[in-house]
Amino acid sequence: MSRREHNWTSSEVPIQTAIYARVSTRDKGQDTNNQLVQLRDYCSRRGFHVVGEYIDQASGKTSDREAFKRLFEDASRRVFDIVLVWALDRFTREGVLETFEHVRRLTKYGIAFESYTEQHFRTTGPAGELMLAVAAWIAKQERIRISDRTKAGLERARRQGKVPGRPKRVFRRDEVVRLRDMERMSWRAIAASLDIPVMTAVDAYRRTETVCAGATNRDGSDRTSSAPNGTYAIGRERTDPD
Repeated sequence: MSRREHNWTSSEVPIQTAIYARVSTRDKGQDTNNQLVQLRDYCSRRGFHVVGEYIDQASGKTSDREAFKRLFEDASRRVFDIVLVWALDRFTREGVLETFEHVRRLTKYGIAFESYTEQHFRTTGPAGELMLAVAAWIAKQERIRISDRTKAGLERARRQGKVPGRPKRVFRRDEVVRLRDMERMSWRAIAASLDIPVMTAVDAYRRTETVCAGATNRDGSDRTSSAPNGTYAIGRERTDPD
């Protein structure tokens, strides 16, 4: 019998279980023992085999937790069949969308999820499909809300005469060419001198078609040809940043 086809009410095949426990801090006498005792007892009664305990002593407001990240790494490798937590807020306190996204990520790996104290937060049993449907709906509504909020913000900015996006950098392209061809400066030095990104300097150099008289290749040879008004039209080869 495969893991995905496992009958969760049967003990024929031991269910490989990962226990996740968390407290916010070591202070005020908080520890994970109370959670672990009840979760271990639950596994024993259900015939679940505990293959690992993942314990964090950190805030649940971020997923940047050592044991939490390790839990998902092992889930991706199908080390266990199910993740068991004492309560949903022990698993994460990042928000509704993020919480359900974590659960959906587990289910994509083929891993079930159970909250010991909250039977409605389980992907096993008859309510499992309903929970996943609710999770998908919440995620969709949140994406729509974020999109609408972004569009409203952009429209408000336009009405106020603001241009969305990064502010444009104004600089002289011929100065890039002068610094590169005549001063022999590196791309990084040119970028720092003009307060522009390195690749912006490179792009400006490639696009510029005229420079002051006397421009030469880096080996000293003349790169210019005569053109009207004392300027010189030049051809540029690809030049990589150094």
